[in-house]
Amino acid sequence: MKTNRHKPQIQAPMGETTVLLHTCCAPCSSAIIEAMMQNGITPVIYYCNPNIYPQEEYDIRKNECTRYAESLGLEIIDADYDHDNWLKEMTGLESEPERGGRCLKCFKLRLLRTAQYARERGIRVITTTLASSRWKSLDQINEAGTWAVNKIPPEERSIIWWDQNWRKNGLQERRLQIIKEYDFYNQLYCGCEFSIRKD
Repeated sequence: MKTNRHKPQIQAPMGETTVLLHTCCAPCSSAIIEAMMQNGITPVIYYCNPNIYPQEEYDIRKNECTRYAESLGLEIIDADYDHDNWLKEMTGLESEPERGGRCLKCFKLRLLRTAQYARERGIRVITTTLASSRWKSLDQINEAGTWAVNKIPPEERSIIWWDQNWRKNGLQERRLQIIKEYDFYNQLYCGCEFSIRKD
């Protein structure tokens, strides 16, 4: 792993050293993963993106995430592709603008699955690379993440939502460097068919 001169100082909630990282794509996750590892945090990468259309696009993004994870010796979990069910959940929201009600519901669905998987694995903290994108609403992402962990029965330990702002501490600049270093596929739209630009 190539490292940058600047090491962002981050710490997971409760000092946890393993975090379940919901990952949308390799470009968005690259600098976040590096920063976690520089600070002694091991991310378990959770690829849960039933919104992505078409499946070929889903596979390309998954393969790039896998390539990056394997280069760093990290575990990646494919949550499987269920776009038909995602479409049913989005019924009535198809015409919503970006950062509208469809995006919020999409975040909630994906982060709920992330929180559920964290419970199964005994991982206490979750976060998402969605928060690195300037095209997404941080308020929506944090609302969805908080909602998702609150849906998980606490039992012995609650699942914690890590609301780190992944756009700060030089991570955006480092992201661009890593994209070049790995020659990552860099998509031109969010993922779902409703986000494809109609130019």
